[in-house]
Amino acid sequence: MRHLKLGPSWLRFLVVFLLVMSILFRFVNLDSKVYSHDETYSSLRISGYTTTQVKQRIFNGLIIARESFAKFQGVNREKNLNDTIMTLVTADSQHPPLYYLIARLWMGIFGNSVTAIRSLSVFISFLVFPCVYWLCQELFSVPLTIPGIAIALMAISPIHLVYAQEAQEYILWLVTILLSSAALLRAINLESKDKGELTKEQQRSDRFATWSIYSITLALSFYTFLWSGFVAVAHGTYVIITNKFQLTETVRAYLLASLVGFLAFMPWMTVVIADFFQFLISAEVTTKDFSLVPVFPFLLMQLSRIFYDLNLVWENPFSYLIASIFVVLVGYAIYFLCQTTNYKVWLFIVTLIVVPALPLMLPDLFSGSIRAASEPYLIPAYLGIQIAVAYLIATQLYNGSGSHQKNWQIIIGLLIICGIVSSRVSSQAETWWNKSMSYGNPQVAQIINQATSPLLISDASGINYGNVFSLSYLLEPKVRFLLVQDQRVPKIPDKFSDVFLLNPSYDWRQIIEKRYDLKAEIVYSDNYYSVWKLTKPRSLRRRDIPRKNKLSTA
Repeated sequence: MRHLKLGPSWLRFLVVFLLVMSILFRFVNLDSKVYSHDETYSSLRISGYTTTQVKQRIFNGLIIARESFAKFQGVNREKNLNDTIMTLVTADSQHPPLYYLIARLWMGIFGNSVTAIRSLSVFISFLVFPCVYWLCQELFSVPLTIPGIAIALMAISPIHLVYAQEAQEYILWLVTILLSSAALLRAINLESKDKGELTKEQQRSDRFATWSIYSITLALSFYTFLWSGFVAVAHGTYVIITNKFQLTETVRAYLLASLVGFLAFMPWMTVVIADFFQFLISAEVTTKDFSLVPVFPFLLMQLSRIFYDLNLVWENPFSYLIASIFVVLVGYAIYFLCQTTNYKVWLFIVTLIVVPALPLMLPDLFSGSIRAASEPYLIPAYLGIQIAVAYLIATQLYNGSGSHQKNWQIIIGLLIICGIVSSRVSSQAETWWNKSMSYGNPQVAQIINQATSPLLISDASGINYGNVFSLSYLLEPKVRFLLVQDQRVPKIPDKFSDVFLLNPSYDWRQIIEKRYDLKAEIVYSDNYYSVWKLTKPRSLRRRDIPRKNKLSTA
């Protein structure tokens, strides 16, 4: 890698240009996409309220306006920072508090708007670039070329744009993965370097400082996302293998640093374990609904979305063609990395790709399907793949004949075009694949908003709770909500022109139809939920009798 010195001026210009483009794409139309089911839960945790408290306040069978949701979607006068922590402790311990504490402070300054909360993720995403530079520098010891191309690829990566605009903890998790990985490599590299004229006291001080940084960054990663435990396992696997399964000084230092990081996380881990045992004792059954997709198409699609993403559906043959091309590129990049670098380099990237993904993939490989909401758990794999591809492109641009280099210049040009086109399309869209169970909410809102005086009825079961909140951001002020618990029969006033049922169960819908002598007609349906409109049966529509209708409809 000695020939990969400071990159040429065109590479430096390209990196700066793509960084500027990434900033523009992250900020443009930041509030245009649907505020999804999962994002409303983020705002709820920040507010300091629990779902139980919200159900008591607004899922009570009374008619409410969309303004009633605002109190539970951000900073408010009734709750403080301590309430945010206690909400997570008592009702949502699977979500560590770091992101939500930062978001609470951020929204206290900039307000509760969608733009405000998503802008936090945007600014956090900018930390990815210096962190990936540091990680590549520790891996390859090259001033700009490989880190520069890695930054260029990540700046216009569609998958990074998705999480940079999400009001969730995933982009912060990526930053902590980068920091802990770079800190680990830095500590290992210092262990192996010639100490020169340093005194023993200076050497001990340097070792303590570098391993302390690793402990801190590892603890921060734990406090961001629980899946960091598997990233830590990847780090441990790497350290043990590179030290040939011997208890060397480096291994001992790593074990001590990891132990410190884990002990720092123990207060929260205790809460998580206690909640888990409480769940087992109470034998509760979760009501979350997840769509299942075939494993192989899922992996193909997610791999291609690292570089190219036009929100294509699984069934589209073009999706498989594009994905196959990127499979070849990524496969060759990993093969080339393993063939041309020291095992201490390629092993780190391979373990980062494989180890955190295995706990997610193995159970689902036996069933043949995987949860569609599992994409964020693959963030470590996305990172490792992008670094492998960056290394491949950087080396090929400086190896071989002029025609060979030109071919790879074309390849990186195509990758950049794919990323820019994908980011352009995504930035203008009102919904995207990552919105999952809220994907169709803009269409639902359009249907309901067309009514003169609409009423939306829903219960709090399954995904309905979060989707009601998501729809509250899209529906016009004229829309009213009637929310109930436990599928109770609502008392429907006769002053509304159109009445809609959000994702009712078959039995609940039948009861409402019978009670009010109405017919429910489906107006929207997707893989996650359906929306029904209550109308008079045709036989009753023909009667022009001014009567005591329990419900008048348009």
